[in-house]
Amino acid sequence: MLFDRLFSRWTFGWLLAAVGVPVLLAAALLVGRALTAGPAPAPVAGTPTAAVPPAPDEPSPSPEESVPAAAPAPDDLPVVTYDPAPGGFPADPGPADTRPLTEGLTPTRTVAAYDAPGGRPLAFLAPTISGVELTVPIVERRVGWTAVLLPSATRRVAWLPAGGWSTVALRDQIVVERRPNRLTWYRDGRAVRSWEVSLGMSGQLTPLGRTFVLGRTPPPQDVYGGVDIFALGAIPDDPDAVPTGLRGAHIGLHSWYTDATLGKNVTNGCIRLTRSGQRQLLAALRPGTAVVVVDQLPAPPATA
Repeated sequence: MLFDRLFSRWTFGWLLAAVGVPVLLAAALLVGRALTAGPAPAPVAGTPTAAVPPAPDEPSPSPEESVPAAAPAPDDLPVVTYDPAPGGFPADPGPADTRPLTEGLTPTRTVAAYDAPGGRPLAFLAPTISGVELTVPIVERRVGWTAVLLPSATRRVAWLPAGGWSTVALRDQIVVERRPNRLTWYRDGRAVRSWEVSLGMSGQLTPLGRTFVLGRTPPPQDVYGGVDIFALGAIPDDPDAVPTGLRGAHIGLHSWYTDATLGKNVTNGCIRLTRSGQRQLLAALRPGTAVVVVDQLPAPPATA
């Protein structure tokens, strides 16, 4: 399966950087894992604090507005998979926007993805990627068209015409701050918990911008602390800067066998947090949950 390559690429570079034992890494490359959707969100205890401003209401279209027609999509367009998405899709209009993305889109059949409302069809989005239901956050709407974060790409969106998909509510959001090395989990726009995290090293920085939880997979080695891993929709900003074994891999959110590296920039772009924190997020977050990486919030959350 395509996600078997997640660990033949992804773990090689991280284990090399953090452990430095090539023999252990060679063994890890032989382990193939399947991405899974994971359990339904668990109830959250306690009273959250530190609100994130809600997204403004979308204006209602006027009767004079027309719906740009969707050009027919050729049958030979590529399908977006775990491999890097095709080029040509537009940049995310709000990559540093930390307002919650509260609605996700799930294809119910294969649908064409366009570069603009009424623009060019560039690829297809299928209902699943490697058997896992695909849910992508909605970032913008225009009359008859909906923009979503593109899977297997960084800071790119795709426009979908009406039909062939359904929507789901997204309660959660992850905000990662690179400068203080902090991850904060929000639910319904309010901070629940913050953790110190390890992030990407120089030349392989954790990519800025909005992405989302694509799915989860079991850990391939004990160095991950025996806790499942989230694969995100984003890929490294500079694929050539990562080790050969990571070419085409996604950014991940996971724990580690030791907490000694927390607060440091030592990864190949992934986000590491404590094992207990990762377990809490695994129990709460569903695929499609938005993740946004910024340099630093204007004010730290009350949970920091």
